[in-house]
Amino acid sequence: MVTFTAHDGTRLAHHESGDGPPLVCLPGGPMQSAAYLGDLGGLTAHHRLIGLDPRGTGESAIAPDASSYRCDRLVEDVEALREHLGLDRMDLLAHSGGANLAVLYATRHPDRVARLVLITPSVYAVDLEITAEDRLATARLRRDEPWFAPAYAALEAVTAGRATADSWNAVAPFWHARWDEAARAFDEAGERAKNHEAAAVYTAEGAFSPAATRAALAAFPSPVLLLAGETDLAAPPPVMREFAELFPKAELVVQRGASHFPWRDDAVRFVSIVREFMDR
Repeated sequence: MVTFTAHDGTRLAHHESGDGPPLVCLPGGPMQSAAYLGDLGGLTAHHRLIGLDPRGTGESAIAPDASSYRCDRLVEDVEALREHLGLDRMDLLAHSGGANLAVLYATRHPDRVARLVLITPSVYAVDLEITAEDRLATARLRRDEPWFAPAYAALEAVTAGRATADSWNAVAPFWHARWDEAARAFDEAGERAKNHEAAAVYTAEGAFSPAATRAALAAFPSPVLLLAGETDLAAPPPVMREFAELFPKAELVVQRGASHFPWRDDAVRFVSIVREFMDR
């Protein structure tokens, strides 16, 4: 763990592992420490992964001003990390909610991003619509799973706006290719590692300007990989195709059999997809 100072004086931390060209990694949650990314399925054999703990998470300090947890205000934390690493341009990978931050960084500092990798990304920053049927149709791909019936009923309640705490717990199996003790432990650890107060601010009013962001992405000069999970309810492949079309140089890859955490669902395939893109 290495610390550095953000532009407003907040102490931030990042974690490094692996060998090879540096790859800066932004975690999701939102506002979860980078620890859950692990070695990204063994990507550390090919890249030096640099995982940022967003302010208020992991080893990074709690921000004195809670409004600084808003996604657009975190962009300069990423820029401070780039400066700290001494990189003129950086390869940037982001997962889930962290993709909103990566997209805003790419629009504000397009000349600083050599390659952009978005893993099962959230779409708040670009305001794409994910309908209830998008999620339900994706869920039905798993109709043969033993846990499907109660989980699907809970998902119907969630998509209809009738969710309870029990509903959210019941849909948890959909986030993983295998719903087992390891997946349960992973979810529990992630929940403990998340800064819920900061997450509530992350998408607060004013965080996103989708029309301006879309316009900027249309001119984004660098290559983009958008990796979707075939059965991911959070980022259904049809919507991810729309996301990829916002960039002039984007490639969409749908990882078969994967859900929201594709490096855990099939590490070999995940690493192969990312390596092929990065080595091009």
